Amino acid sequence: MNSTNLPATDRGRRLSYVAFAAVVIVYLVIIQLGGKLIGGWADEDDIFTTRGLVFTMFIPLGLALIFTYGVVAWLGWWKPVMTDDRPVRRWLWAVPIIFAIAILIGIDYSSLSEKGWGYILLLLIVTQFVGWGEEGMFRGISVTMMRDHGLREGQVALWSSLVFGLVHLSNVVSHGSSAVAQAVVVGLAGYFFYLTRRVSGSNALNSVMHGLFDFALISGSMIAAGQQFYIGAMAPILIYVILAVILLIGRRKIELPQPVGAQPVMN
Repeated sequence: MNSTNLPATDRGRRLSYVAFAAVVIVYLVIIQLGGKLIGGWADEDDIFTTRGLVFTMFIPLGLALIFTYGVVAWLGWWKPVMTDDRPVRRWLWAVPIIFAIAILIGIDYSSLSEKGWGYILLLLIVTQFVGWGEEGMFRGISVTMMRDHGLREGQVALWSSLVFGLVHLSNVVSHGSSAVAQAVVVGLAGYFFYLTRRVSGSNALNSVMHGLFDFALISGSMIAAGQQFYIGAMAPILIYVILAVILLIGRRKIELPQPVGAQPVMN
């Protein structure tokens, strides 16, 4: 039997649902509480200056990133987290391609140019911290854990995306009631990133694209710092509608056809 088809526990430690919940809570505490404490200590509460980025994002997100992959290392799950052995049909490359187009359109190049190269580089780094941290936690550890517990792939897709959306309710601390709508949208994005992981066979592409997507969203929100509205900022929003329609139409053509005599894939 190929080792990639073995349960995660045959390649490392086992993670219970309760233990996973504890890991996620620690991850959120590092980001939310750590971000508040560090930002407050530095007297910074926004991300529109280089110094603000360092104390409100770079440090807490960097710590969360280290924690995430420290957990992966402790579990011994590097291979199942970083690679995916459940391929889907090739037409689903449309998901990351459409994401890439939305990112290119959504970046507010004019506003960023006024910030300088130091700020732009730091923003790229911290948004990659977000991408690799969240994808490592919710498409890496979460998906591996759910598969290890015997969930069918359709259940893995559903529950990993729901968990991803629900944890963003923690943003109510900084965003108020708007965090509820954000959680719904983020849950949908989680499914898109899940499909990107499967079609690419790796957790890398979805991590990079997640970070770049956040980079585009933040650049488009420079209006909060007194910039004019950037029409391209609508692209990352429209992508949800476009992909939702495409995937709704092609929902029955996601999994690969099973060989004759093989056990059907249960979704």
